[in-house]
Amino acid sequence: MISASASTPATATPQDPGFELMVEHKPAGILRRFFTTTRHFWGLLGGGSVAYARWQKEQGKRAYSARLVALFWKPLLSRKLRNLPFPVQLRRRLEILGPTYIKLGQVLSLREDLLPRSVTDELKNLLDRLPVVPFERYMELVAKDLKRSPAEVFAWVDPRPLGSASIAQTHRARTHDGEEVILKVVKPGIRETLQRDAVLLKMTGAWLELIIPRFQPRRVIREFCDYTLKEVDLRREADNAETFAANFKDEPDIRFPRIWREYSGLNVLCMEFFDGFKPNSPEALAMPPEDRDRVIDLGAAAIIRMLYKDGFFHADLHPGNLLVLPGPQAGFIDLGMVGRFDDELRRTMMYYYYCLVMGDAENAARYLASVAQLGPGGDRHGFRREVEEICRRWSRSANFKDFSIAQLIMSSVSLGAQFRIYFPVEMVLMVKALVTFEGVGQVLSPGFDVAQVSQRHINRLFLSQFSPLRLIKESLRGAPEVVDALVKAPLLVTEGLRMLEQATRKPTENPFAGLRGTLLAGFSLVAGAILASFKAPWPLWGTLFVLAVILAVRRTS
Repeated sequence: MISASASTPATATPQDPGFELMVEHKPAGILRRFFTTTRHFWGLLGGGSVAYARWQKEQGKRAYSARLVALFWKPLLSRKLRNLPFPVQLRRRLEILGPTYIKLGQVLSLREDLLPRSVTDELKNLLDRLPVVPFERYMELVAKDLKRSPAEVFAWVDPRPLGSASIAQTHRARTHDGEEVILKVVKPGIRETLQRDAVLLKMTGAWLELIIPRFQPRRVIREFCDYTLKEVDLRREADNAETFAANFKDEPDIRFPRIWREYSGLNVLCMEFFDGFKPNSPEALAMPPEDRDRVIDLGAAAIIRMLYKDGFFHADLHPGNLLVLPGPQAGFIDLGMVGRFDDELRRTMMYYYYCLVMGDAENAARYLASVAQLGPGGDRHGFRREVEEICRRWSRSANFKDFSIAQLIMSSVSLGAQFRIYFPVEMVLMVKALVTFEGVGQVLSPGFDVAQVSQRHINRLFLSQFSPLRLIKESLRGAPEVVDALVKAPLLVTEGLRMLEQATRKPTENPFAGLRGTLLAGFSLVAGAILASFKAPWPLWGTLFVLAVILAVRRTS
């Protein structure tokens, strides 16, 4: 029998902390979901027409055609929505459509590189305290996923939820071994709803691509579906937590929750409870200044290392997912959504950030432009020139109050739509992490200089890229190719000498017969020189040299 806590009566209900109870329904079929989504889509289109006609009237413009269209739509729309501004209508309809679309709106709120600021600002107000599953049903879900009674595993589970988001619900618990843990459980029907909505969203994205290609709807929706469907599998969050812990094993003051794999599954995650407080809590503000500075420094070290060293970072970072722990230490939670940079993008982003904090506007603009994807009619040169000007302006007032580094990056990325160039979603997730870090730093130490705090960490990381040990490790990545080239090199040399000997005994009949071979040989020599300049393993360009000799000899045959 699972007991309630001494401070929590057994009859406590989820409504106590201000949550509404979730009414569980069987997930709608794809056809019914299609009609529901289509109805709200057309409602949003009509509402946008009414809002546009109203804006035209406020501007003193006649716009008779817009008013005529609005006159047609107005009787068909809900009275509660039709008179609201378009961004508010969008937010409200996403909330009505449910968890999938709330999550979509939260992701779209970050895409200031694609959407108007008025829309992204409104989408930041989407609900983050959704109705909760009743406690009895919650425990049934735990038992179903673990395939055993919760009483066999947990001595106590708090009936009051800690949080309820669009996908999962969390409660505190205690194991029979006395370990304080958090239980995170996927809400019933969410996975099926997400999968069906993903199909409809991808269809919608393909259709919208024909109408508004400038906003890249197909790509944005595909990225959203990929990230969300991964997040609903709690085994991935367990993997992420263990990966982060391994990456930061040499930083004991930066912590990630321990995972109890034996008490976790597809829909249930059991992880360590961090007894800390949020950075904007009264407890954090009451800390001594040196402790607050230490927390800021740990945050800078963690964010910079995630982004620019590991290329594996927390992609859903906000003040609620950061905790100040005794020590002081910094704790990161809610690790279901992560971003990844490949090696090339990670290095480019590191050089970009390094140039920003060092005040090198020209190279910062160059590195940022190099990762942009050029759309039809795109102007990379114009974008680079504009970004360079923004960087110079920031370097003259580099503090959070006037113009923060995250605002600088977001402003630069937002210019992309103007110049018809676009960025990978990881860029936007990176900015979110930086915005969170700056916001927390500003709360703990108003007016702090983010460039100064970051400079020591980014300098150390930048120099580590050129350490002998790292260069040796990078070289060893090509070890199989090096071994293969070493094995084949003697055979190539022998073959080359044999052909050279044969060629010296046979005079050339046509002076132009070997032109093709000469050109190929020259190309091989140039390729070998290029590889050598990029510090390729010597057997590779040595082999190319031998091939060049062979081709040069064969031109006489």
